[in-house]
Amino acid sequence: MIIRPASPQDAEAMVTLQNEIIRIGGTTAYQTPRAAVDMLRYIAGASVVSCHLADEDGLILGFQSISRSTPLPEDWGDIGTFVQPGLQAKGIGGALFAASLASARAAGLQVLNATIRADNVPGLAYYGKCGFVEYESQPDWVLADGRKVGRVSRRFDL
Repeated sequence: MIIRPASPQDAEAMVTLQNEIIRIGGTTAYQTPRAAVDMLRYIAGASVVSCHLADEDGLILGFQSISRSTPLPEDWGDIGTFVQPGLQAKGIGGALFAASLASARAAGLQVLNATIRADNVPGLAYYGKCGFVEYESQPDWVLADGRKVGRVSRRFDL
């Protein structure tokens, strides 16, 4: 497995991975399938700090992006992580996070924010293992389909 920056040519494979996660449900706030053009916002959008992916012989095992977003402060980055279903807790996320940390520091960020569905047990465990700590909770947050799942925001101070 190699960790490398994502490129626009990876968008189709990345959206396939993300759409599988959406189809399964339970770990992302996205509920409708995405298109490759949506991935370009993770890879090369104006607010992107970095986007890394885990590649094994041309198969995308996961990806992680950091972007600046409102209403977060300018020196904060918003992080999102997607790992191929069935491959969680096998070191992919940790390897991606190491690369993302280096990019975040190089960009001068001071804090990383992860906002996670409160019912996403694997996601909460992953960010906890990385050292993120809770700073905000929205127990009444609802998905687009009206289900109340809540969400938790965690921070990692660089």
